[in-house]
Amino acid sequence: MSALPAVDDDDPQDAPAPALEVPHRPQSLLLSFFGALVVDAGLPPLPSITLLDLLADLGVTESAARATLKRMTQRGLLVRGQVGRTAEYQLTALAEDVLRQASRRVSSPAPFRHPEGEWTLLSYSVPESRRDLRHRVRARLTWAGFGGLRDGLWIAPGSVDVATVLGSSDLADAAGLADAFSASPLPGTDVHRLVHRAWDVPAVRASHTWFIDTWGRPSRVAGSLAQLTLLGADWLALLRADPGLPAAQLGPDWPADESTATYRRVLEGLVPAARTALERSLRAHGR
Repeated sequence: MSALPAVDDDDPQDAPAPALEVPHRPQSLLLSFFGALVVDAGLPPLPSITLLDLLADLGVTESAARATLKRMTQRGLLVRGQVGRTAEYQLTALAEDVLRQASRRVSSPAPFRHPEGEWTLLSYSVPESRRDLRHRVRARLTWAGFGGLRDGLWIAPGSVDVATVLGSSDLADAAGLADAFSASPLPGTDVHRLVHRAWDVPAVRASHTWFIDTWGRPSRVAGSLAQLTLLGADWLALLRADPGLPAAQLGPDWPADESTATYRRVLEGLVPAARTALERSLRAHGR
């Protein structure tokens, strides 16, 4: 998906209706919802109507929502069951693993900070014939904070556990194709130039500004479940955009700390009502 690692979410048929200007595909929205309220919560499988209603509140048509559920089942992210005439869905072990990995950074109190001067270098080569694998590797590396220096050479701030990043079952074929090193810049290295070559720093700043401006005012959607889902999807997109670029290279007014404070404040206000709304929906449908 666009914001979570190594989950393909590029089908334009999944796109939500443009009226609400929600810039996320339905799969990204559902995974945001599952990550926030379902993983490790001990809930039963969710009736399809709960998921369809949520996506409808976010501007997704019923046909696109049903197609997304079918596609996520085919991709091994959801398991579909049937109780009478009611379809129900629950996460697979793969999806739970992906969401738990993402939650470590999502819930970090300082997701944009790393020890100064600490970097991870990674070199990998995926055969041209394996474009599907290349796409998944690039998605996982981007989520893990890597930016491309040149073809096949990536760099990330901080110390990245590459074995974990590339160790999930859906990336097993990539395990022997990458070499990683812990690194620090030698004297004379222009770190400022390096950062600006690997990342579009003005675009990263713009992503922070958009998040702060958007969530500093009333939500674009109604309903606590929809708001929490959209907040999570926007936050994941921001984490993907900014891997924690070194503050020393970005100036004293870098907005990462303000973004984090905004997310925490809004999240704390939404979670209780969203949990209550989900419980109400499950009770209404016999769960």
